[in-house]
Amino acid sequence: MHFTEIAAPNFDLEKTLNSGQVFHWEKIDGGFCGTIGETGSALPGIVARYFALDHPLAEICRSFPDDEPMKAARDFCRGLRIIRQPRWECLATFICSSMKQVAHIRQISHALRRRFGEPLKIGKCITHTFPAAQRIACSPEKALRECALGYRAKNLLATAELVSSGQVDLEGWATLSDTELRAKLCALPGVGAKVANCVMLFAYERVRAFPIDVWIERVLKQYYFPRKRNITAGQLRHFSQTYFGDHGGYAQQYLFHYARTTSRKSRVTKDSSAALRSGRNDKKGIARTGSGKSAARRDLYILSGPSV
Repeated sequence: MHFTEIAAPNFDLEKTLNSGQVFHWEKIDGGFCGTIGETGSALPGIVARYFALDHPLAEICRSFPDDEPMKAARDFCRGLRIIRQPRWECLATFICSSMKQVAHIRQISHALRRRFGEPLKIGKCITHTFPAAQRIACSPEKALRECALGYRAKNLLATAELVSSGQVDLEGWATLSDTELRAKLCALPGVGAKVANCVMLFAYERVRAFPIDVWIERVLKQYYFPRKRNITAGQLRHFSQTYFGDHGGYAQQYLFHYARTTSRKSRVTKDSSAALRSGRNDKKGIARTGSGKSAARRDLYILSGPSV
């Protein structure tokens, strides 16, 4: 088996893939198996771009507010990077995420890929590409509902029709201002403020975007407004946009992953401090891409083989 090594300082592959940004990567042996967009290529440039290895992560982390919750999240999430996702795939996935937990979103993502995507196989590992907007647009709503989308099927289908017909130009929207982009996204079926901010952050690299879901709302209320009982959603949005600065999206992702992970671990260990200590990682690393079986830790399998 051949691996391509890519210099990846200050990068934690596992934290990045498991932080609620993407939902299709599967852990196998000592690494992860999945596809990047529709290309499936393991070219170093594609991998480096996808994982934003060019982001000055140390500088970004230094820009975070100097408060205890943010310090704890930063230390726990060392090496976590914001992934540059394909725009349609990101938009469609987060339309399907409404009112769903991460485990359920993963199930939906895999169901859509298996039902409508293209299978790829290398060795014993099989994965699927995410279906193009055109593929979704020509599918009956009933078939989408069979992928556990529920009412989200109607919204996904309607948005896919807009994209596939050319009425919505997701690539062209990249030139819009943050305000214009958010307004365009929120006008799409199934897209509200939270989903729009997720798409802005993960697909358009608008790193000021600060999605507020139940985890982040809980963190903000508990640590930043502990004495204010009736804080409104508008007040939380204003606070997050002004307090966390130019890299608010990174701050949000660190707070989200820290809160969600330590909460889950504390239910088992009753010791969130142990989870925080175990989250530290070395600042230097190598992202290795390849195909097949390996016992190496944190390897990345990006499938580019023939369709099954």
